[in-house]
Amino acid sequence: MEFSRDLRPGVADGSITVSYRLWTRPKVKAGGIYRTGSVRIEVDDVDLVPFSSITARDLARTGEPDREALRARAAHAGPIDDDTLLYRIEFHVADEEVGA
Repeated sequence: MEFSRDLRPGVADGSITVSYRLWTRPKVKAGGIYRTGSVRIEVDDVDLVPFSSITARDLARTGEPDREALRARAAHAGPIDDDTLLYRIEFHVADEEVGA
């Protein structure tokens, strides 16, 4: 799973644990382990949810400052309105830095 350069430190230190993706189909699965930057993450859960259902708690776990910033980042694959379905991916760091 790829993350923007500015989000990678938060993923690596465990402060970012949720991501929302505008995919046509899921590209990760629960239990899967994926390399991203210098760490590997394990996906805990994948759900399809409307943008309007994103909670303040989950927003804080994405590393984005507000809902509009999250909407803009996820919209690289197309426009997002409140009814648009996004994949909610919950994950944690699976191990220490690769090669450490």
